[in-house]
Amino acid sequence: MNVLNLAWRALAALVLALALVPAVFAQSGTAKVRVIHASPDAPAVDVFVNGNRTLSNVPFFTASDYLDLAPGSYRLQIAPAGQPASAAVIDATATFQAGKAYSVAATGPVAAIKPTVIEDNLSAPASGNAKVRVYHFSPDAPAVDVKVANGATLISNLAFPDASAYLDVPAGAYNLQVTPAGGSAVVIDLANTTLEAGKIYSVFATNVVAQITPQVAMTTPVATPGTLPATSAGAAAPLALLAGVAAALLGMAVLLRRRAAL
Repeated sequence: MNVLNLAWRALAALVLALALVPAVFAQSGTAKVRVIHASPDAPAVDVFVNGNRTLSNVPFFTASDYLDLAPGSYRLQIAPAGQPASAAVIDATATFQAGKAYSVAATGPVAAIKPTVIEDNLSAPASGNAKVRVYHFSPDAPAVDVKVANGATLISNLAFPDASAYLDVPAGAYNLQVTPAGGSAVVIDLANTTLEAGKIYSVFATNVVAQITPQVAMTTPVATPGTLPATSAGAAAPLALLAGVAAALLGMAVLLRRRAAL
């Protein structure tokens, strides 16, 4: 099997992994999922759902907003970017259940690419605070610490491809640094990082260690029980039909690419 086919199969496994998540959004009846392409040397792909092209030319690094999927069975096909569903190298059916919020990422180099499924928490931070979570998606980087410059260590020994616990911190500006676990050499410098009250920040450490790069996504949390969260790009309405899913995704003009501006 060549590396290109290995990449298609691994990315298909990433999508199929969505079918395995348990239920929690019981009042809304949907699953809340975002998909992340975090494999630095993997090719771009198109994803078809029930014959409809729903994601196009998805490259590294991209992270979608959280998308609402109605429970049910879906035909999933993965094809090289720009080619039709009939050219799919993977053709499978997956069942989605109403469930928790998840980040589903393609991680690792293409020769060892795999799906990583991480359960997220979209509940609101304490009043006046922001929530921050760090995702270690740099495949050849060692475990890292996240700390305040010349100050306390906030996250210790975070290894690939894990995510930290959520930090609930007062809103404001912070000088954050990422260093090898137990070390002092700064591999990511997030100087003057502004955190807004009531928001959830996802910080992704991506790319290979020689080019390690932070990527940031901001999400608005759930306001009240049973209310689905919006994202920094606007809420996607609850979708009951596949056509609604396709329209919402295509209206976003494929997955949003967020380069960190911190």
